[in-house]
Amino acid sequence: MSEALDHATAPLPECSQLQTLVADILAEARAQGATAAEAAVSFSSALSVTVRLGEVETLEHHRQRGLAVTVYSGHSCGSASTADWRPAAIRDTVQSAIAIARHTAADPYAGLADPARLARDIPDLDLYHPWSLSAEAAIERARDCEAAARAVDPRISNSEGSSVSTQSSLAIYGNSHGFCGGYPTSRHGLSCAVIAQDASGMQRAHWHSVARASSGLETAHAVGQKAAQRALRRLGSCRLSTRQVPVLFDAELARGLIGHFVAAIRGGALYRKASFLLDRLGTPIFPDFVTIRERPHLRGALASAPFDAEGVSTADRDLVRDGVLQGYVLDSYSARRLGMETTGNAGGTHNLIVEPGALDQAALLRQLDTGLWVTTLLGHGVNLLTGDYSRGAAGFWVENGQVQYPVHEITIAGNLNDMFRNLVAVGSDVDVRGGIRCGSLLLEQMTVAGE
Repeated sequence: MSEALDHATAPLPECSQLQTLVADILAEARAQGATAAEAAVSFSSALSVTVRLGEVETLEHHRQRGLAVTVYSGHSCGSASTADWRPAAIRDTVQSAIAIARHTAADPYAGLADPARLARDIPDLDLYHPWSLSAEAAIERARDCEAAARAVDPRISNSEGSSVSTQSSLAIYGNSHGFCGGYPTSRHGLSCAVIAQDASGMQRAHWHSVARASSGLETAHAVGQKAAQRALRRLGSCRLSTRQVPVLFDAELARGLIGHFVAAIRGGALYRKASFLLDRLGTPIFPDFVTIRERPHLRGALASAPFDAEGVSTADRDLVRDGVLQGYVLDSYSARRLGMETTGNAGGTHNLIVEPGALDQAALLRQLDTGLWVTTLLGHGVNLLTGDYSRGAAGFWVENGQVQYPVHEITIAGNLNDMFRNLVAVGSDVDVRGGIRCGSLLLEQMTVAGE
């Protein structure tokens, strides 16, 4: 703890230092007989503080480093990793990977990315904004955030704490095709969770803010107030009887629905034939007003990347245009299994944007008319093979476009195929706090199970 009190995050190494380390790993792999190899080296430094009821609950300072190597002997491969950067450790780690490759069955689809697809020009995407935040300043900000929440209303009876975090990272990837690249990134966060209580019982809610630059964070006062207001509006929650009604997914939750869509078009799910969207390329998945774009080069965005985890250059593309599925989410291995080409998505997607509609949240509630506005989801009842969807939920019952009362202890159910096709509207209230940017989603109908 004393180390954390002395300073915030430690400075990152120079890119050249880690590039040299990657080159050493690849040279060692060649020397030990690998026909091809790839390596990644990373370093991160982070400070995190949690305050509860005005007292410091956790104060942590992390410095983590590691290296990972994958070697190929023909079409057999082996991987190993370590946190030790000494030459002897590198030699032993490569030796372990080689030994694994010798005992691994050949896989004709295994191998490095196509050299022609590797990034050549690497743009600066403005992803690194270190925050010179001392532990004392972080504690003070967390206290201010929690105090702002508790001051909103006497019914804020307890707190689960407020947290402040800052992290800086540097990662370098290289392979024996001659690619070697990397860049520093930063990520900062502020969150608060509180409990409201009255005669009807207790309700919990939270709010958080996240950004590449500390200047992009909401103020501690704003985060605390939002957490408190969200908890207070939950007081008096009741259950609903079972019914079929229109459902509005709050923007914070809507990106999760899009996440299920992305999971169903990932290469791994497709070549294993474990997706309800198998063989749907070029067919309508959503109504024709839905377009979903991938924009990897947005400056300062949370999921921007000039290249993927295999060094393949990223580029703008449409996953869905006018409701029709235009492409999958593939790395080199899954692409080969499917007889296709990588889409530059080794490691995930990069800034998926669901094109917003014209209606804000109030207008969406009016269009909902009578139905359920979902603001909380619980559990993980999603079957990607069949598309069946069933999750615990809480939110608000709406009549004539007006919120009537909060509801909880209910389950919402449907099938993702139907849910996507019967989407009624995409809101303009886009939530940008993640790799998927999406407004609220209004669905024509789902089953709500309660009493």
